[in-house]
Amino acid sequence: MSTGVIDAGLIDELTGIVGAVHVLRDPEMTAGYSMDWTRRFAGATPLVIRPGDTAETAAVMSALAAARVPVVPQGGNTGLVGGSVPLAGEAVLSMRRLNICEPVDELASQVTLGAGVTLADAQAHAAASGLSVGVDLAARDSATIGGMVATNAGGINVLRYGAMRAQVVGIEAVLADGTVVSHLAGLEKDNTGYDLGSLLAGSEGTLGIITRVRLRLHPTQPERATALLAFETAADAVSAAAALRRGVASLHALEAVFEGAMALVSRHLGVAPPVGRLGGVSHRSPPIEDGGGAWLIAEAAARTDPSDELGAAVEELADLVVDAAVALDPAARQRLWAFRENVTEAISAAGIPHKLDVTLPAARLAEFVDGVPDVVRATDPDAQPLLFGHLGDGNVHVNVLGPGGAEPADEVDDAVLRYVAELGGSISAEHGIGTAKLSQLHLNRSEAELAAFSAIKRALDPVGLLNPNVLLP
Repeated sequence: MSTGVIDAGLIDELTGIVGAVHVLRDPEMTAGYSMDWTRRFAGATPLVIRPGDTAETAAVMSALAAARVPVVPQGGNTGLVGGSVPLAGEAVLSMRRLNICEPVDELASQVTLGAGVTLADAQAHAAASGLSVGVDLAARDSATIGGMVATNAGGINVLRYGAMRAQVVGIEAVLADGTVVSHLAGLEKDNTGYDLGSLLAGSEGTLGIITRVRLRLHPTQPERATALLAFETAADAVSAAAALRRGVASLHALEAVFEGAMALVSRHLGVAPPVGRLGGVSHRSPPIEDGGGAWLIAEAAARTDPSDELGAAVEELADLVVDAAVALDPAARQRLWAFRENVTEAISAAGIPHKLDVTLPAARLAEFVDGVPDVVRATDPDAQPLLFGHLGDGNVHVNVLGPGGAEPADEVDDAVLRYVAELGGSISAEHGIGTAKLSQLHLNRSEAELAAFSAIKRALDPVGLLNPNVLLP
């Protein structure tokens, strides 16, 4: 589509809506809105608008729609697939000022939050009432609730509570023409037509701009036990993960770090790979001194101490486990979690990776983990694949670095995603399609499905103003 004209009249109109301080045009001030967290996707924008509530968002969109100016909605800008940056000169609509946490509805175990509330603030707000948000992820201090719903964010607790879509019980959004749709009652049973909240979740800002969300909350599980388990092979880790899911009712998280990624994060943390020194389970033969094939972090959470339940399940894994440690106090647990939560930081410090977030069927997970290095190197012999992820739900994060931390060949992405599709998996588990995977969406979606997607897009955004270069080919 052609880009509308941003003239003095439009700037005056936007300034009248949000105030001059919230209409940014200086390139030095807009630069931070134009590059994503990975540094791989960068563009430029002539204009950043920062509305303060739903009414201002609606008025801004009405003005931009009249001028036919395309818009990229943006929350915390923690996305990894180029879905929240202005790659083609779009205006940016920053939702960070919509940061109001409304009172927790303790009877319903629900809360309504502004789209700009960070996950960390939402967690603290819910915790004051003895409740918790169902989704957690490492970018909690920056990721915003609106962006998390728009991308259907996942994270470490999906195996227990589901992704963001499963938390949404009400939503308010602004459509491309400035129309407001609001359905925030939060009724658990509300069988009155299309579920707009579910539709907007995962739509990546292409159908509407989320301004408020009503979330389902969960009872706080204050007692935690965490185990770090080492395995010789990915297949052993996958088998153990299945056994833990069956045997630990209080299982709260089940994370995996595979060989190359564990070596990298261990160097980043300044420690040795966690094998042969964990204690708690003696070595099986042969011992793995230089880092095994896979590690699992399994965490149980309950109202009462779950350590006996987790410990018994670990013992039942028997010879699958090379070594193990179980931690109960917060400091010890954090030391174990550091090997998982610092992987992304370690990879980013090493260079600019290509990030391929995929899901595999449980029966093909180990095959994928073992096979993807050959797939990568057949395309780019000098590239290094680094794998970790959420093993409880089949989600593997494939990060690929070129030599010296450079980006690998672009063809690596296509080769890996085609391999995922061949094994019956999804090319996007939780990061979305964004710009990065536009050309591969057909690997998971049929022509009929893509036609249906386009029909929905045309119905809600007929001019194509909202995030026009994202999701839909």
